[in-house]
Amino acid sequence: MKDRIECRERLRGIFNITVTPFTAQGEIDYAGLTANIERVIGLGYDGILIGGTYGEFPALNPEERASIFRHVMQVVGDRVPVMLCSAGSDARVVRELTALAGDLGGLPMVTPPFVSEVTDAQIVSFFREMAPLSKTGILVYNAPGIGITLPPVLLEQLADIPEVVGIKQGDLNPTVIDQIANRLSGRLRLFCASDLAFLGPMMCGFDGISTTNSGALPELVLASFRALERGDAIAARELHRLWYGFRALARRHGQPQLVKAAMNLRGFNGGHVRSPLIDITPEVIAETQAELLRLAADARSGVTLPA
Repeated sequence: MKDRIECRERLRGIFNITVTPFTAQGEIDYAGLTANIERVIGLGYDGILIGGTYGEFPALNPEERASIFRHVMQVVGDRVPVMLCSAGSDARVVRELTALAGDLGGLPMVTPPFVSEVTDAQIVSFFREMAPLSKTGILVYNAPGIGITLPPVLLEQLADIPEVVGIKQGDLNPTVIDQIANRLSGRLRLFCASDLAFLGPMMCGFDGISTTNSGALPELVLASFRALERGDAIAARELHRLWYGFRALARRHGQPQLVKAAMNLRGFNGGHVRSPLIDITPEVIAETQAELLRLAADARSGVTLPA
């Protein structure tokens, strides 16, 4: 993407949160990452997200993150839009990665600064500093699980920054979603940050979702999203219900740990997680295998397993 106008135009639909596969020794598996990207693009996703929370960015140093950015953009080219997470606790790193992401033609995804007792005015100032660094604009990542929760009134202030092209919203409280959808829709792109509960935000008028679990269940999550996209809410609901058991496992044992294990069981390139995360136990792998078998036995899911 060459600028924020093109970026905003292409920023819609279903984006796969592509996991970062690590070897058992903790090294980045670039060949596995390439294979995952090609699989996702081939399946018809509208875009991908690289190096976010489920891409384990806190476990990557700045040089590794920059290397992944360059590798991914070389693989993808301009085939689909790419969100590149440039979040961090060191503003110097955020500046460097945000500028790099834009220069490469990706869309940098920025969280509020990870600082104790930071004020609303300081948060706005931080985004005003970061946003112009990228020629493609920035995506505000409102991620309560890793930092500050941005309330709707503050998101409205950030929406006034010209270079902010969208928000990836992780606080899915129905009242908050209602406020954001009705006050910010049309001003910038709105993305639901969770595939565990995306039906509500999409029905309210969000422009897209980012999804980690579709790394393991691409057929099912894609089918559910596409049904909703074409206005068939009943079909979307029924397809979403099919994988509740998998969602329950993911909530209990953590993403990306469970997603990577499920990908490996399906013959995809999940790889391992990197410390401080720990690969799930054999007992949980058995539970995951049982859930995948249940899904594969239901023709509606589209899920298949290796022979």
